[in-house]
Amino acid sequence: MAPTHPVHIALLDDHPLFRQGLRYILQALPYVEAVTEASTLPELLASFELRLPEVLLLDLQMPHMDGPAVAQELLSKFPELKIVVLSMHSADKFITQMMKLGARSYLPKDAGPEELIRALEEVLTTGYHFTPRISRALMRGVQQPTRQQPAKLLEPDHFTPREEEVLRLICEGHTAAEIARHLFISKRTVEGHWQRLLEKTGTRNVAGLVVFAAKHGMLEV
Repeated sequence: MAPTHPVHIALLDDHPLFRQGLRYILQALPYVEAVTEASTLPELLASFELRLPEVLLLDLQMPHMDGPAVAQELLSKFPELKIVVLSMHSADKFITQMMKLGARSYLPKDAGPEELIRALEEVLTTGYHFTPRISRALMRGVQQPTRQQPAKLLEPDHFTPREEEVLRLICEGHTAAEIARHLFISKRTVEGHWQRLLEKTGTRNVAGLVVFAAKHGMLEV
């Protein structure tokens, strides 16, 4: 679902041609009002003084810059900023680190325009774009070396059967709308289960839910 309000997007990447390609794709979207480009963090922060964007597309690795450190610094100063990572690195450790830091999605740099647009629209309308690749990386990141199921730390009735079902589908990367269709319930009902899962697990986002579920042996990789 496309956002209904004008959106400002920022790009932080040291490759001019790549930024120009992204700008071309983004400016064609009817809801994108402005696109800001930057090749360095100081340049990006200077643009923030004029206007804070809703979304930042962040290159994970740039000369003289540590992507995770940049994300951490930006989110400490601008917690409302939605960061979508674009990277050539697909190893679990990079995905896990960035999602735990608060990134809203993690995409390969060779993703097609359709995938980028879908991720952007989901981040803008639901707050995140979670893929099966991200889920698997997070689950593998907390799995014990012995690959044995960790002991359950929860009472059997901590979650209702429906909440466990919703949690499993969330961790597989499904959106609220997709879960609603799968379970034949309303999207609002799914969102209610989603909120209760966050409250019961003491987590703040989908990445937290996946980590929690994997740690408690509720999922299999």
